[in-house]
Amino acid sequence: MAAVAKDSGDRPAPPVRAGRPRASAKGEQTRARLIAAARTLLAGELSEGFTTRNVAALSGVSHGMCHYHFEDRTDLVLAVIEDIRPEWIAPLEAAVSDPGSFAERTERVVELLGRPEGAELSHLHSALHWQALNDPRVRESLEVEYRRWRACFVALFQVLADERGGGLDPRPLGLAVAAAVDGLAAMDSLGGDGGTEPVLRTLIRTLAAGACSGMPGA
Repeated sequence: MAAVAKDSGDRPAPPVRAGRPRASAKGEQTRARLIAAARTLLAGELSEGFTTRNVAALSGVSHGMCHYHFEDRTDLVLAVIEDIRPEWIAPLEAAVSDPGSFAERTERVVELLGRPEGAELSHLHSALHWQALNDPRVRESLEVEYRRWRACFVALFQVLADERGGGLDPRPLGLAVAAAVDGLAAMDSLGGDGGTEPVLRTLIRTLAAGACSGMPGA
């Protein structure tokens, strides 16, 4: 045995393969299928049937494998919350953080929020709020996302504060707009007239003008 060990130690180490191990890549694919199935169940008419067993069946994955990736249904919901971030919050963060004046960034934000929300994403938001009512882990995770959402509007008015110089507090202005956007989205989900864009543009401009007129030296 000692001789074998010595011979093995004298051999050059095998080359390291580039990229992710095949098993890891397959695991990522399985996880993605489970999250996609969870989204479908949460957003669809069968949201009341949202269980790990049903998610596994819809994705074509064994129930045991589902629990290998996600301990319970709450873990699946948390994964869905993370999964929709690029469709929901990331575009708003980019609209605010990309270069431009306050007016230019406002137009990007208004244009983005004026687009109709897809049916799946709208249903998902409703389902996630329902899940949050009964699950503190979901509630905590969703609140973290909404803090990021509200922070975008505060950051937008911070641009205005930087342009105009001291005396303007961006936080109440940004939070007011965030609350208005949530209200407009709720109205649209109930079959509103889809007038989000002009209302939001008027609100932001009015708040900006009022805040600036009240600044010292304005």
